[in-house]
Parts: sequence; C-alpha cells; structure tokens
Amino acid sequence: MPDILIRNVSREVLSTLKQRAAARGRSLQMELHKILEEAAGEKSLDGIKLAAEIRKQLQAKMKNYSDSVDLIREDRER
Repeated sequence: MPDILIRNVSREVLSTLKQRAAARGRSLQMELHKILEEAAGEKSLDGIKLAAEIRKQLQAKMKNYSDSVDLIREDRER
C-alpha cells in the first residue's frame, strides 16, 4: 500500500487526534486509517450496495409496498 505524508500539522490537532485514538483504544495510525476510510466513503458505499440488494429482493417478490412519505404526510396532517 502507498504511504501518505502530511506536513505541518499543528500540535493541537495532533494532540486531539492522539486523544481520539486513545479513547477508542487504537493507535494513532489506525485512527487515521479509520478517518480516511470514512472520508473516502467506503462505508457509505457498502450501505448503498446493501440498499440496492434489498431493493432487488423486494422487487423480486412482486409485492407492492406503500411509500412512507405518504404515511408520514398523513400523520402530520392529523
């Protein structure tokens, strides 16, 4: 895997990152990996793929499901 070098990080930012890592029981490097993964959207892409798969499964059952928007609108109008 390639490496990344980030220069000129303030002491305050570095201290905050170290505290955050310690609070989560991780090394600074692991915490930075997690932050970068989240920022790159890897986890959200997994969620999008899961939602698409669920949608396919529901469509395969050929059932009609109500739109929750209509139900919420009804409740708000009461």
